[in-house]
Amino acid sequence: MRAPPQWVVEASTALYIGLIALVAQASGYFYILFPELGALGHDILKRPRGTWARAPLMVVLTPLATAGVGTLITHHLPYGLTSVLLDVGFSVVAITVLRSPIAPAISAGLLPLTLGIRSFWYPPSLLIGTGVLACIAVLRNRMGVQAAATIASDRDRVDDEVEEAPATLSWVPFFVLFLILAIVAGDLTGWRLVLFPPLVVIGFEAFAHSAVCPWAARPIALGVACGLTASVGVLCVSLLGTGPVGAMCSILAAIAIVRALDLHVPPALAVGLLPFVMAHPNFQFPAAVLLGITIETAVFLGWRRFARTAHARARSRK
Repeated sequence: MRAPPQWVVEASTALYIGLIALVAQASGYFYILFPELGALGHDILKRPRGTWARAPLMVVLTPLATAGVGTLITHHLPYGLTSVLLDVGFSVVAITVLRSPIAPAISAGLLPLTLGIRSFWYPPSLLIGTGVLACIAVLRNRMGVQAAATIASDRDRVDDEVEEAPATLSWVPFFVLFLILAIVAGDLTGWRLVLFPPLVVIGFEAFAHSAVCPWAARPIALGVACGLTASVGVLCVSLLGTGPVGAMCSILAAIAIVRALDLHVPPALAVGLLPFVMAHPNFQFPAAVLLGITIETAVFLGWRRFARTAHARARSRK
């Protein structure tokens, strides 16, 4: 069995998000619609042999672990530099130790601290969405679904490498610098969502895989993608509410945006769903997103230049 056509993948992603939004609406626990489910769902459905689809156990366990610690931190520490660094630090260590490819788990850990989610139902609520995706991945693997042999195979290999756990930790100081600057900018502007959770995933994947990350060389396209998906998310909530119809429209619009920009950046899909778990989303959110992307891009370009210079010096000494 070959992989399904693109339109089937996109329709399936929308239906999946709609189902999770319906459960969230019916239960009253809005955070069941964890925004990174958009990124995970689309990639697992699109690439049945991709890195995330081949790690169903980690799809379930990694977000559960980081969400649990994030909730504990939210209970004991106020939002600020210390709590954010502790939260993100644990998530990165967990991913590194487990050799887990599920970078969206970082967002799962930071979300309760950012939005003030104190309910201990939050971590197990993630099992609804991630459990469904894990079951889909296992079933498709057993059915022998094969990725279509197209010219996109090289892109798939790049995506697999970006989704793998980092091989080294040399990027960590610059990643921490980015976090600090984003937190300071949030304090100065009063926009806590300058460091919106999917941005930390974007930064983690870019810094940890700077040589191959597909959006690393296109900062303007990245900013446009995230700014537009954030705006569409706010608009969908305003016009359609936080139920299944609004969530499905948001994820379909986000997919169309990244396709139009020819930019494979899964966390951008999560940005479009973030307004669905915010208390009072407004168009201040897209502005905060653009500021956060600008900070991440500036620090990343500095890191890449430093890394290339260090590599060139190392080669010249041999």
